[in-house]
Amino acid sequence: MNNSSITLRAAQGRDQNNLGDGYLKFFINPQTPAILSMNQTQEAMVVSVESVTAMPNMPFGILGLMNWRSRIVWVVDLPKILNLQSPQNRPRQYSVIIVRTQSMILGLVVHEIIGTLRFNNDEIGSPVSQVASSLIPYLRGCIVQQKEILLVLDAQAIVHSSNLRSE
Repeated sequence: MNNSSITLRAAQGRDQNNLGDGYLKFFINPQTPAILSMNQTQEAMVVSVESVTAMPNMPFGILGLMNWRSRIVWVVDLPKILNLQSPQNRPRQYSVIIVRTQSMILGLVVHEIIGTLRFNNDEIGSPVSQVASSLIPYLRGCIVQQKEILLVLDAQAIVHSSNLRSE
C-alpha cells in the first residue's frame, strides 16, 4: 500500500464525520415522519404481535412485555403515547424500535421503519409553530425538508412520559 491511498482513506473518514450525526427515520403513524438519534437507538426490528405479551391493568398505550436479547422490555404504542391517531386495524406484526436511556430500555411500536439518515445538529430547528403543541415535550426539535417536517424525538422524554404512568 502506498502513502497516497492512506491519505485518501484518512480524508474520506474525515468527510464521513462531517456528514452529521446518525438518525433512524420512521413513521410514527402513516402521516407523521420522525427521527431518533442513533445514540439512543439500540435496534430496529419487526416482530409478530404474539411476541408481545399483554399485561392486565396497564396504562393507556402500554402494549405489554417482550423478550429482547434475553431481557424483558416494556413495549409501548408510540402514536398513543404522543396522542397521535393510530391505525384502527390490528396488525399481524409490529415495527419496534428499542431505545435506551440512562434509566431504562423501552420498545416503541411505530407504523414503519424507513432507514438511517445523517443530519448536523445545526439543521435541527425549533418545533414551535411547526407541530402541535402537545408534541413539543417529546421533541428535541424538527428538521424542515422540502416535502416533509421530520420530528426529532427525544427518547429520554418519551421514557419519562406521564402517559406511561398509572393514574
